[in-house]
Amino acid sequence: MLDLAGSLAPRQGYNSTGLRDVRLLRTEAVLTDVPVLYKAGAVFVLQGRKQGVLGGEAYVYDEDHYLAVAVPAPFRMESAASPEKPLLAVYVEFDMTLVAEIVSALESQQTNIATQAKSLISSRMEPEIEDVVLRLLKALMSPAETTVLGKSILRELHYRILVGPQGSAMVAALSQKGMSGRTTQSLARLSESFCSEISIAALAGDAGMSVPSYHAHFKALTGTSPMQYVKAMRLHQARVLLARQDRTIAEVALSVGYVSPAQFSRDFKRHFRRTAAEEVRWVRQHLGEIRSDQ
Repeated sequence: MLDLAGSLAPRQGYNSTGLRDVRLLRTEAVLTDVPVLYKAGAVFVLQGRKQGVLGGEAYVYDEDHYLAVAVPAPFRMESAASPEKPLLAVYVEFDMTLVAEIVSALESQQTNIATQAKSLISSRMEPEIEDVVLRLLKALMSPAETTVLGKSILRELHYRILVGPQGSAMVAALSQKGMSGRTTQSLARLSESFCSEISIAALAGDAGMSVPSYHAHFKALTGTSPMQYVKAMRLHQARVLLARQDRTIAEVALSVGYVSPAQFSRDFKRHFRRTAAEEVRWVRQHLGEIRSDQ
């Protein structure tokens, strides 16, 4: 599997594949206390080690464990790699239409349902998951196999994750039912409007909750408050925009919802531990092409 991953990820940073929702990362960088905000999906580390911390809980994803993300949640990450042993990882972004279809099927069978929703899970790489990831990498080596088999392999991978050892916690987060479902729906709406003016009272009302109840359910799922979550989304989106485009910091700050570029610069440095200009140089050097912040 390592040989396949190495062939598919010849360059430092993120490497695109024949499937839009699958990328491979190769990096020699050792990272400590880095803020990340993954989109819903899964990360399979084939060589090296990563660890995320959310709400005081550690989530290891390494050669024996994978990380699955039900809903985007800002957390801090560290990783181990070296020139002799670069970190190699497969990033799969979930197809949320497919996820909804699988969750609905699982709910109709009353299978794998939990009451405790989680935004992140770290699970052991079981043989069924390892087999699907291996077949995915093999298919990606051939344009014909990618076209013919890619989507069906990804479908199976979605299913295996959702019925895995901790898949029930993801199903609870992704379900349209109960308080967790309402909170997840609110997060989806927030991801489309975070650049605009945000009213927590309006978000709570849309979710059918009081403001205190909304705060409690939001923090239980994401590990942070609604406004801190909005700030993280704005800063991570700004990071992507700055790394991709030749726009000024002031222009990007305004585009993600900041009124004051000076406040944006202060928040950015506090969050990433680097100025915006320093962070852009680091991203371009170590991550290369980025579509989302990972």
